[in-house]
Amino acid sequence: MKYYFKLGFVLFIITAIASGVLAYMNTITQPIIEENQRVAQEKARKEVLPSAITFEEVAGDPSYYIGKNAEENIVGYTFVASLYGYSSDVQTMVGVNPDLVIVKIKIVSQAETPGLGANCEKLEFQTQFSGMQKDRMLVDKDGGTIVSLTGATITTRTITNSIKTAMDKLDIPTEKTDGRIE
Repeated sequence: MKYYFKLGFVLFIITAIASGVLAYMNTITQPIIEENQRVAQEKARKEVLPSAITFEEVAGDPSYYIGKNAEENIVGYTFVASLYGYSSDVQTMVGVNPDLVIVKIKIVSQAETPGLGANCEKLEFQTQFSGMQKDRMLVDKDGGTIVSLTGATITTRTITNSIKTAMDKLDIPTEKTDGRIE
C-alpha cells in the first residue's frame, strides 16, 4: 500500500512541475500571439479597403472600423463577419464603401474540410463578392449569383449569410443632404 502512495505522490509532483512550466510558457507567449493577431487583422483591413490610410475603431455588435483617406474623408468601413460553417467558425474580413457595397473580402480564419470548404480562401472565390450589395447576395443554389464551392455549399452559404447578417447589424451613421450626421 505504501508503494502506491509513493507512486501517486511522484506522479503528482511531475504533474505539478509540468503544469507550472506550461503556465509560465503561456504567460510568455500570450502577448506575442495577441500582437501577431492584431497585426494580421490590420493587414487584412488594409487589404479589403486599400483606399484607406487610417482606421478608427467603433465599438458595437459587431464592432467595425471606419477607413479614412489622407484627407480624413471616409472611404469605407471594415468588419469581421463570422458564422459556424460545416466544421468550424469561418471569419471573413469585409471592406465596404460608404454606400455599403462590398469592395473586397478576405477569409481570415477557417478550419473547413481541406480541398472542399477550405477552398474559400482562394482568390477566385472571394472576388465574386466585390461590387455586391447586401440584398443581391445569394448563393447560386438558392437562385443567386454567388457560385458555390464544389462540394462545399454549406461553407459558401455560411460566408454569404455571415456577411449579410453583419451588414444588417452595422450601426453606421448616415449623412443627410444638409451635411448633418444622423
